[in-house]
Amino acid sequence: MNKNLLFLLFILLTGCKNDSNIEDLDSLETNIVETVEKTNTGNQDINVSFLLDLSDRINPKKYPNPTMDFYERDAAYIRSVSTAFYSHLRGKKVRLMNDKIQVFFDPEPLNQRINKISSNLKFSFTRKTTTIEKIRDVRKVYDSMPVEIYKLAIADDKYIGSDTWKFFKTKVKDYCIEKDHRNILVVLTDGYIYHKDTKFKEENKSTYLTPQTIRAAGLNSSKWEEKFNDHGYGFIPAIEGLDNLEVLVLGINPDNKNPYEEDVIRKYWSEWFDAMGIKKYEIKTAGLPANMDKVIKDFILK
Repeated sequence: MNKNLLFLLFILLTGCKNDSNIEDLDSLETNIVETVEKTNTGNQDINVSFLLDLSDRINPKKYPNPTMDFYERDAAYIRSVSTAFYSHLRGKKVRLMNDKIQVFFDPEPLNQRINKISSNLKFSFTRKTTTIEKIRDVRKVYDSMPVEIYKLAIADDKYIGSDTWKFFKTKVKDYCIEKDHRNILVVLTDGYIYHKDTKFKEENKSTYLTPQTIRAAGLNSSKWEEKFNDHGYGFIPAIEGLDNLEVLVLGINPDNKNPYEEDVIRKYWSEWFDAMGIKKYEIKTAGLPANMDKVIKDFILK
């Protein structure tokens, strides 16, 4: 270790008592070392939001998967995101903290237990409120509580759809965007959007997408993209000006009856995001969590 780095560590160590409420010495030393090793990106304020699709796509009886049920994959993806958020916190000086993580649904579940759990998944870290115990709580609750949400939704057996389009139109700016933050929205979905109260069309653009609408539009042949472009298919843009929002879509699960289904879904979502001004986004299929973990953490931690 060179003299300059040793001197920097000395300054950080001697000043740390004024920079932290953390009493755990091992954690504090790790925090300092990781802060020295981080680039400026590590000091960004991060605001992470989840939008969970609790429609019947999570029903293990209707959509069984012998390898791993889709709701279990969702819970594991959430765990990977929360672990990345935790790593971000651990690599940041406490006096610089202004970071958030939270979970949303649309529509909100009628089950009050689900809503209570989701409130426990809402964390806000500032220099005045951060402790090592609170940072550890993020790992603890995000390791166990998300799967409870899915199990409760499955047990209720009341799948009323997911109003993803309306969430973007009416809530995403208020709920998911903070000034001077890196705002990240993680959408857990199979790629289809449908809610009975938000079913509109403008020529061939719509607020919904199902396997039936893809088949009805004839987007199930090798000429699908030509037809898509010529006839102006896609989602109706829900809003504009989302240039300060990054979106990671996880869990795409195309109908295997159409070999072009995944391509069509990606086209719908990517053109929708472009039209709403979202500059950074990724759209990922429902891979096994062990394979998706690095992909997720690379997106969150850049």
